[in-house]
Parts: sequence; structure tokens; C-alpha cells
Amino acid sequence: MERHLSVLRILCDALESAGVDWAVTGSLGLALQGVPLEPHDVDVQTDEAGAYRIAALFADRVVRPVAFSAKAGMRSHFGALEIDGLTVEVMGDVQHRREDGSWEPAPDLSRIRRWVDVAGMRVPVVSLEHERDAYAKMGRTERVAQIARALEAKGSVR
Repeated sequence: MERHLSVLRILCDALESAGVDWAVTGSLGLALQGVPLEPHDVDVQTDEAGAYRIAALFADRVVRPVAFSAKAGMRSHFGALEIDGLTVEVMGDVQHRREDGSWEPAPDLSRIRRWVDVAGMRVPVVSLEHERDAYAKMGRTERVAQIARALEAKGSVR
């Protein structure tokens, strides 16, 4: 987790000074909020402009250029970086497909973002409630159960 925190520090410094609207999502975002799991990479959620801005800020570390991508009922402006040996996946304007085939609007990060204090940093993360709902849409029932247990432990079940 030490390497993850080092990469987070790099991201926090660069994205804050560049004014990018972003939040950590996926396994690292969950772990930072108390879900007991071991993250393997860093996932960053932002808007479309933010995804391309992040790629430009870290141009020398891009391993997959940001481009519009759709798969498995989800679409976004997706790309990947490598920072200190860790993959950083960047997703801009993430949308999930509804049962009727239409696409949900991308979430407003200001509504789903929470802040955690870790290792002297204030890190934006996607809320556990939003993560639970997003994993449910992807059919990831084990992850939904993990998040539900963490919410229950915090007394935040809704």
C-alpha cells in the first residue's frame, strides 16, 4: 500500500494544482474507506476533459492513450498511465447502460465524492454508496457484498 500512497501523492499534487475534478475509485478508493481488500492499481474517475488533461499532465507516463471506449455495459473516455511501476487507469464521464439499452448520464463527481485523510493527504474518493451501486450494475455481487458490510460497519446502510 506504500507504493499506492506514493502514487496518490503525485496525483494529488499534480491534479490539484491543475484544477482537475477527480476522485479515486475502484479497489484503492474502497480500501481508503475501510473496505478490507488489497488494491493492485489506482483507478481515477473524472469527467471527459479531466481524462484528457490527466493524460497531458502525465504524457511521459501514458501506456494507453485516453480514447472513448465501450465494453460490458459501461463506457467512458479511458486510458492508462504507469507511475512508479503502478498502473493508473483514468476514466472520464463513466456511463452505465440501462436495461432499456439507453445510457445513464455520467455522475456529477461533486455529488458522489467524499474526502479521506491518509498519510498527510486529503484524497478525493468515490463514495461507498455510489461504488456499491456501480458494482451492482456490473453484476459484481461479491464486491457489492464487501461494500455493504463496510457500510453496515460504519452504520451507513441506506
